[in-house]
Amino acid sequence: MAKKTKKKGPVGNIVAQNRKARHDYFIEDTVEAGIMLMGSEVKALRSGTASIVDSYAQEKDGEMYLLHAYIPEYGPAAKHTGHVETRRARKLLLHRREIERLAAAVQREGYTLVPLSIFFNPRGIAKVELGLGKGKHNVDKRQSAKDRDWKRDKARLLSASRKS
Repeated sequence: MAKKTKKKGPVGNIVAQNRKARHDYFIEDTVEAGIMLMGSEVKALRSGTASIVDSYAQEKDGEMYLLHAYIPEYGPAAKHTGHVETRRARKLLLHRREIERLAAAVQREGYTLVPLSIFFNPRGIAKVELGLGKGKHNVDKRQSAKDRDWKRDKARLLSASRKS
């Protein structure tokens, strides 16, 4: 029987993605967390207009919160629900040990919890993928760009040599 391999990254319908995170941070570890949302926020997420570009996660009173994530109001439900704050702090659902481990890592110098993506898992539950990252300096960003360009050029050269 073949071994099951674990897929990297979110599995399911990606709603919002933070593409700048891997450019601005060295992502050392990723964690999948549930997120507490109101009903109208879930419907707004399904419309695909959320943004997590400037957001981050922070521990407060033994619980983890997602701060500055933008989830717009869902028009048809705006009158009947309390979803008026588009950038409110949203509680993340993690095990106690995960919260303690991530909070201890954030206490170290230069580390932060950055949301990489918000997605719906196959069961339809909203999840957020958090990355524990250390900030990059401009030198690091240039080196990453050089490495990426070299890999692209190397792939082109290899494919060209195979054809001839």
